[in-house]
Amino acid sequence: MRHPEFPVVSFLLLPFLLASLRSHIKARSVATVSLVVWLSLYNIIRGINSIVWANNTTIRLLVWCDITTKFGIGFTIAVPLAALCICRHLENVSSNRQAMITSDDKRRRMIFESVLCFALPLIFMALHYIVQGHRFDIVEDIGCLPNTYISVPSMVLIFFPPLVIAMISMCYAVAAFHHFLARRIEFAAILHKSNSSLSTSRYFRLMALAVFEIFWDTGNDIYVIWANWRAGLHPWISWSDVHSKFSHVGRVPLFLTPQSVIISNTYMWWILPISSIAFFIFFGFGEEALSDYRAGLNSSWLSKYVLISEMRESIVERAYSRHSGHKRSLYNIFFETRFQTRLRPTVIQIGSFNTLVNAYGARNTCRGSV
Repeated sequence: MRHPEFPVVSFLLLPFLLASLRSHIKARSVATVSLVVWLSLYNIIRGINSIVWANNTTIRLLVWCDITTKFGIGFTIAVPLAALCICRHLENVSSNRQAMITSDDKRRRMIFESVLCFALPLIFMALHYIVQGHRFDIVEDIGCLPNTYISVPSMVLIFFPPLVIAMISMCYAVAAFHHFLARRIEFAAILHKSNSSLSTSRYFRLMALAVFEIFWDTGNDIYVIWANWRAGLHPWISWSDVHSKFSHVGRVPLFLTPQSVIISNTYMWWILPISSIAFFIFFGFGEEALSDYRAGLNSSWLSKYVLISEMRESIVERAYSRHSGHKRSLYNIFFETRFQTRLRPTVIQIGSFNTLVNAYGARNTCRGSV
């Protein structure tokens, strides 16, 4: 395997992407949730592809490639659309046009963002069929990639829309930043009054992520358009001509690929991991994410349960060192009544045990004081 880092990076990024998902769901931010979903799923796809087609271009997993190549087309428009939704929401909140955002406003925004971030990419996937020259290509070490018949229609349908969306997002981002500068003194109060579930820190992290995605995606879109334009546009003769060899599967072994193309493909592969890392940097260390990490640790099985096969006596001794006179009776109450009908290996729940400890100790302390 020439690129062992490909699957490692792809799968290693998953827990970092999913770490902040809970906070985005609680905030009802469909756009950021969609970013987590699209980035996570595409990392899984790319990781699997880099394993299956390491050092080979064997034609296999045809249905998998049909699905994942279309997913890749949807991804190219889904990320700019998510950035557009984020910038639009931030501009709306910071503009102070509405005294307060009601529950109906939030519901309408969620529906609008769901359509843009999930439904519209599906339509974009379907439109790709118009300019799809053949089934897909298999690139050695990278896997199956979508094929596009490079022509004027493909530029209009596939390559220009993400760039246009990025430009619109930039306009919203500039307007949002202008609103902040105009109201920077009372900005925190404006966010609080708007009932938008946005703190000042979350506002700026969303803004930073959106601006990064705008510039990052815009630069990559321009590069892709330039590379395809330089290679030359094919004439669009007819529908039947473009789709005449639609069932063909292209194979791109490295020994037949120019070095410049190999470098370009490697660079294009790293676009997804860099976007994923940026997302984690902006949200993985936020106050909401850190709160979720603490809650996850507190509710994990390790903090709730412990094996009692060898620790039963020691737990009782430590918990009731100050109630030694009542230790045996408590042992009978808790363990014998709980486990006398269940002889299989078991665990105790620390939360329940501590509750019993405190209640029993308080009761006996009251009795001693009477």
